[in-house]
Amino acid sequence: MSFDRVREKLSILADAAKYDVSCASSGGKRSNSKKGLGNNTAMGICHSYTEDGRCVSLLKILLTNHCIFDCAYCVTRKSNDIKRAAFKIQEVVDLTINFYRRNYIEGLFLSSGIFKNSDYTMERLIAVAKKLRLEENFNGYIHLKSIPGTSDELMREAGLYADRLSVNIEIPTVSGLKLLAPDKKHQDFIQPMEKVKNEIIQYNAERKIIKNTPRYAPAGQSTQMIIGATGESDRDIMYSATYYYKKFNMRRVYYSGYIPISTDNRLPSLQTEVPILRENRLYQTDWLLRFYGFSVRELLNDEHKNLDLDIDPKLSWALRNPNIFPIDINKAEKNLLARVPGIGMQSVYKIIQARKFRSLNWEHLKAIGISLNRAKYFITCNSKENFHQDISPLQLKSIIMQASKSKHRKYFNNQLSLFP
Repeated sequence: MSFDRVREKLSILADAAKYDVSCASSGGKRSNSKKGLGNNTAMGICHSYTEDGRCVSLLKILLTNHCIFDCAYCVTRKSNDIKRAAFKIQEVVDLTINFYRRNYIEGLFLSSGIFKNSDYTMERLIAVAKKLRLEENFNGYIHLKSIPGTSDELMREAGLYADRLSVNIEIPTVSGLKLLAPDKKHQDFIQPMEKVKNEIIQYNAERKIIKNTPRYAPAGQSTQMIIGATGESDRDIMYSATYYYKKFNMRRVYYSGYIPISTDNRLPSLQTEVPILRENRLYQTDWLLRFYGFSVRELLNDEHKNLDLDIDPKLSWALRNPNIFPIDINKAEKNLLARVPGIGMQSVYKIIQARKFRSLNWEHLKAIGISLNRAKYFITCNSKENFHQDISPLQLKSIIMQASKSKHRKYFNNQLSLFP
């Protein structure tokens, strides 16, 4: 196989993989040993910035864009007239090692269209990871995409070589999946998720007894939903996400806005692209549900089925519940502090620690790092000045949005001043 042909395959299959966003931070740790290649730290491997500001990268490709299914929303569906390609197993191994040696990447994210059947495809994905681990002694991050309908035996083997496994649920609801992918069964997505969850539980139990128990998917599993291809509301989406977090111990659920790629009367028009801001609001809501103690019904209900694109979901909730505020920053419990717009969880812990030694005022809160431009309207502290006034939620929303715009404008102007 010529170098030009491999490069052509890489161009095709890397481009086809861009629609999968569930390749962010791994959370896994695989230390180097026996003079092997690579080192996957707990910070993870992704095409983004880690919490400490480090930018990391990975080789993100499909094994093939051939597929036996004809899902309406998918660019690689069998009826789509696109250029097809497929890597050989050794080609992916060689690309990964060569790219790593050149310091282009720190790991591999490998997915695939389904050719022949689920087990045949998954066997080839596993073969890549197995060769990297056993023959190349590669200790970098490996994320394998689980193929819907894969047997339990193969899912167990996959977790022995991959740091993270993920199967995309694709459409948030069963009815949406039946509409756009009638050839696929919902149970085919659930089966590998259940297997991975059970294997991780079993590994954790065995590890307590036998320390050298082979690790199984140390970075857990994740999934991804396509947003906007069907008519689900944000409330429907978040209830589905909550189900997968609780039922399968997901590390992350990713939300990918539908990108119009074809004309189909089951899909939105080609001009209807999901705004990136909707994705952002869903991720913010996801964060509030997992770390801030909110429930879906508090943020989204019969009256508010979709998130407000103008403001973040915590501020939206606070404006709809004015009877709860203001709260006394020096007395409020942790769960209530976490619900104040402009106060993150790190600031909550700092406030709780700081008020053990003094009664906090505005200057103290500013030093702690809370966003006073919005928090000050929802709290009181040890200060004569009080920003909580008897104004309507609509007026308060306007005031906060205007202050935010002014702050962003000031920051932008300051950045421009750095370039004479």
